[in-house]
Amino acid sequence: MSTRSEKEERSLLRERQKLLSELSRLSLIIHGSYFERYSTCSRPGCACHKGERHGPRAYVVGRAEGKPRQHYIRKSQAGAVRKGIEQHRRMLEIADRISDINLELARAGRLDENS
Repeated sequence: MSTRSEKEERSLLRERQKLLSELSRLSLIIHGSYFERYSTCSRPGCACHKGERHGPRAYVVGRAEGKPRQHYIRKSQAGAVRKGIEQHRRMLEIADRISDINLELARAGRLDENS
């Protein structure tokens, strides 16, 4: 392997390590979609039936037992949940890039299954 290729390999390994380090800090990961909605209640005289609906109430659509489910989210948790959904997106980006790096290393015959 030429000097340039060795430099490129070291660069790829450093990038992969940096991505793995970032991945370890993504502790709020949530796989789902966040949304808010307004609703009406069952009380006939409530103002929500005249257009002043209750809400917004936050939800995440995710999967439970293989089926799509809506999960109610408390207002106090909405920010953390949105951050968790963003972390999930970032996790997927990181996994894609690590895969690309590993394929490049494999093509060069330098992918080590013990690293």
